[in-house]
Amino acid sequence: MPVLRILLLAAVAIGAAVLVWLLLPSRSSVSIPEGVSSATPGMAERGAYLVRAAGCVSCHSDKKGGGQAFAGGLALKTPFGTFHSPNITPDQKTGIGAWRDEDFVRALTSGQGVHGEELYPVFPYTSFSAMTVEDALAIKAYLFSLAPVDAPRRADDVPFPFSWRALMKGWKLLHFAGAEPLANDTARDATWNRGRYLVAIGHCGECHTPRGFLGGLSAAQNLRGNRQGPDGWKVPAIAGPEAKEFAAWSVEEITEYLKSGSKPDFDTVQGPMEEVIEDATKHLTDEDRRAMALYLKSLNSER
Repeated sequence: MPVLRILLLAAVAIGAAVLVWLLLPSRSSVSIPEGVSSATPGMAERGAYLVRAAGCVSCHSDKKGGGQAFAGGLALKTPFGTFHSPNITPDQKTGIGAWRDEDFVRALTSGQGVHGEELYPVFPYTSFSAMTVEDALAIKAYLFSLAPVDAPRRADDVPFPFSWRALMKGWKLLHFAGAEPLANDTARDATWNRGRYLVAIGHCGECHTPRGFLGGLSAAQNLRGNRQGPDGWKVPAIAGPEAKEFAAWSVEEITEYLKSGSKPDFDTVQGPMEEVIEDATKHLTDEDRRAMALYLKSLNSER
């Protein structure tokens, strides 16, 4: 058989295998500790706090459009098209009411939907992957304690080829390491580790980190600013050499900013960060806000 024909057949076989891999739904394994579930007593109360810490309210509520909390519908504009946040109330048909614990953890930390479909990274599972299973299930418990809302998902406006969801498998190979709860740094104290965890699951890096041309976050540039942030806002660096202004803030000043939006120069927060404070960080405890501030301060004081 001529070499050219062999190469052609090999290319066809490889192409077919890749196509099958892309098209077949897959589900990452989920390991839930024995005795832990979203039905465990006290989980909903714990989840009510974590929903704020994880910033779920802002994206899953179309406030300007008059939508109900967590019913989705918010338009999220990106360089790859406009996505609409889904309904995450426990409605059986239009929400997540039929999801099992495994389904929820898999979506939150691995970016896979209830049917095995790949989720777009506009849903920040790339950050939620650092979350513990217990915290993920606590969030589910809280969401399932809410009244279901009948709110069908609005169709996304995403052009080809980005509209082909299966391509997210390839994207993940390049930009997503998979679900891995953030382990404590044993060289640091509990407050620092708590702050790092909250900054991770609060997905601060999703806005404050520059993205590559395929939308992947650069780990080496984590929190170093993003010129193309949400709604066209230039998101400032909060770590690295460009973070000179933020680096001058004290732990107490950062803590107050996360609570009230007030800056050391008596200016006030503007843009997307205003919503982050209003819907998320102002609802945290003083101890947690200080832990975040201490962690962020350490990123600049140790350069």
